[in-house]
Amino acid sequence: MPRNAEVIRQWSILKELEASRRVTIDDLAARTGVTTRTIRRDLEALQTAGFPLFDETHDGKKYWTLEQKAFKRLDDTGFTLAELSALYFSRTLVECLSGTPFQRDVTSAFDKLSTALTPGMKQFLDRMPLVMEAKAEPGAQATEPRTKEVAQLVEATMQHRRVTMRYHSFSSNREKTYLFEPYRLVFGQGGLYVIGMVPEYGELRTFAVDRVEQLSLTEDRFEPLELPEDAFAHSLGVNQGTPEQIEVVFASKIARYIRERVWHPSQELTEKPDGSLQLTLHVVNDWALKSWILGFGALALVTAPAGLATELAAELKAAADQYTNPA
Repeated sequence: MPRNAEVIRQWSILKELEASRRVTIDDLAARTGVTTRTIRRDLEALQTAGFPLFDETHDGKKYWTLEQKAFKRLDDTGFTLAELSALYFSRTLVECLSGTPFQRDVTSAFDKLSTALTPGMKQFLDRMPLVMEAKAEPGAQATEPRTKEVAQLVEATMQHRRVTMRYHSFSSNREKTYLFEPYRLVFGQGGLYVIGMVPEYGELRTFAVDRVEQLSLTEDRFEPLELPEDAFAHSLGVNQGTPEQIEVVFASKIARYIRERVWHPSQELTEKPDGSLQLTLHVVNDWALKSWILGFGALALVTAPAGLATELAAELKAAADQYTNPA
């Protein structure tokens, strides 16, 4: 039997014991689809790991229970045992923050959380990544975390203080100093970004924190405009702008993959007679959208707007030329 199945089953047993005041071995066997002998081995393994399980007899029947108040430190957290355990092994979901200024804080938080668990319980839960794992997006920043700049931006955002910021632009490959009013920090696409107002331009701009060369807080205060809860609601990436109607037809061989996922809240699907699928989005026509479409190669065809179709056709032709006529 795969180890994954054993871990999942034993976690299910813990959840059943937490949800029920008491439960028999026969009940657990029926709910998990294994023999009572296997359940006995599971209960013994969980007890050995340090989970507070015990049995008691009522009306001639033996029941098993999970004692929620067995550990003083657990009481201090305010979590149930299952909640604390779930948080402990869910650290695999936030390890994608590796390389960001939050990595050290996340690690410290989980270290503190783990003090409420016995060594055996931690050993059991450390097996959970065999069952559930989070893979970070490609393209995570390779530069050192800008811990100082992040702390300054957080302070400026909370206190509504303007900052002077020397920024290295990726597009122009030049540095420029801005007076900037930071509104919000956003983590996305493997990097940390700050959204705010540039008074010189009278508009909101988004800057990559890893390209901030120097930052200093001023004593000048600003009154922030109301920012949507999702600042990048109309983008597949971390950009702002006016959404457009985008229509992409996907070949039948990939239609099911497209159909099974939510690419954007605005999406509409239209089945075609030949088995292909039209995806309509109302999003910003930015590089995040273009690179996403290009990633499907010949399996995706933009039918609207015409300008986007022309631009992507040129990109694909240039790419093909590089392969057919290498320098």
